Parts: sequence; C-alpha cells; structure tokens
Amino acid sequence: FKRVPWDPSQVTLPSGIITAVETALLTEVNLPWFTTHLAVTFKGSLSVLTEFIHTWTSEEDQHSDLLGNYLIITRNVDPTRLRQLRKEVVEGGFELDYHTPMEAMTYTTLQELATMVFYNNVAKVAKNHDKDLSTLLRRLSKDEILHYAFYRDVIKAHLDLNHNYCYHLAHVIMNFKMPGRVIRDFDERMMIIAKEASYGPIQYFDQVLDVIVDYWQIEKLRPSSSEAEKARIQILEYHQRLKRIRDRLARQK
Repeated sequence: FKRVPWDPSQVTLPSGIITAVETALLTEVNLPWFTTHLAVTFKGSLSVLTEFIHTWTSEEDQHSDLLGNYLIITRNVDPTRLRQLRKEVVEGGFELDYHTPMEAMTYTTLQELATMVFYNNVAKVAKNHDKDLSTLLRRLSKDEILHYAFYRDVIKAHLDLNHNYCYHLAHVIMNFKMPGRVIRDFDERMMIIAKEASYGPIQYFDQVLDVIVDYWQIEKLRPSSSEAEKARIQILEYHQRLKRIRDRLARQK
C-alpha cells in the first residue's frame, strides 16, 4: 500500500456485499471476548467440552483472518479504516447476559446457525461478482454448521432427558441478538444486508428460529415444572409473533 496507495477506484464489489463481509469480519474479531465467556462458563465441565471450545476458538480465528485478508488483498476496503474499525470493536468488548451453561449453549446454537445462514446467503449473492469470495464464504459456513450441530444436539440431549430444561431457553430465544450488535452502525448495516445481501428478518425466521423451535420440538415438550411450562408457552407465543411479522414483511417485499 505504500507503493500503490488504496483508492476507491480499486473497489470491485457492490457496496452491499462489502458491507456484509466487513460486518462478518467485525463480528469474528471479537473472538477474545467470546472465548473468555465460554471458558469461564464451562470451567470444570467435561474435558470434551473444553476441547471443543479450544477447537472452536482456533477455527473462528481462521475465519477472521480469511475475511480480513480477502478484503485487504482485493482492495475492496480502505485498509486504514478497516484497522480502525477492528480496534474499535475489540476495545468495546462483548458481554453476554447469560450465566448458565444451558443459556450459553442456547445462545451459541442460534448464533452459529444464524452465521452459517448468513455466509451461505451472502455467498449466493457474491457468486456473480467474485467466485473466490463465494467459495470462501461457503467454506466458512461448513465450519459453522458443525459448530451449530454440536451446541444444538447438546441442548436436544438435555431436553430429551428432562423437559424442564426448556426453562433455560426462553430468555435467550426471546432476546437473541447477533454479537455484531456492538458495531456502532450495526442497525444500518443490517438494513443494507437485508436489502442487498439476502439476510434479514425473513431469513432469520425461516432459516434460524423456525428451524430451532422445530428441531427442539418445543411444541411437544411437556414440562412438569410450572415455570418451565410458562417458558415453553412464551417461546411458542414469541415464535408466532415473529411469524406474523415475517409474513407481513414478505407481503411487502
């Protein structure tokens, strides 16, 4: 960049795709905070879980490297601005308002599935502009689907053992937000991505929330605890409320 300084004329991708990839990168770079939360939450747990978190950390670290290197090498972003954004996001930190292992795994299930869907949907849009980027995003989504499956099936196993575990799911499901929300202009970014990169409220309901509620068979659970049953009903009511919003958005679209 000293020999050939960056210039906006070097950009080759549509702005919506750049926003999507940059937002994914800024989400992935907060890895130190994610890992710290998981390490503290699962301290003293089964060794297989600790090993999984270590593997997960190394793979997510590769994701941020790939996304950052792609944007810099292809000159689709101003490198100085990108470095400033990365520093700002990591300095800002990231904290989850969940304190139990079940809540943490409920969150990571939703987050990993949402990330996988995000990468796949953006890959489809990017294919017509840069096949290498599309391939890269699909490769990342393969990691995410495995991460998602691990967390998802741990929750399912607990629910199979005791339906009362659904008590821990409601608060997380009804208050879920992507970790990228710490980015200062996150809402504006998501509006652009929904319009130009095929990931918004409709995709979240169809490909994330609806999938999870069905896989965990929330409707069929029969908790013996009144608090757990209340949580189950709250999840189903929330699901129906978002479905109505999704249907309205689909009609408008």
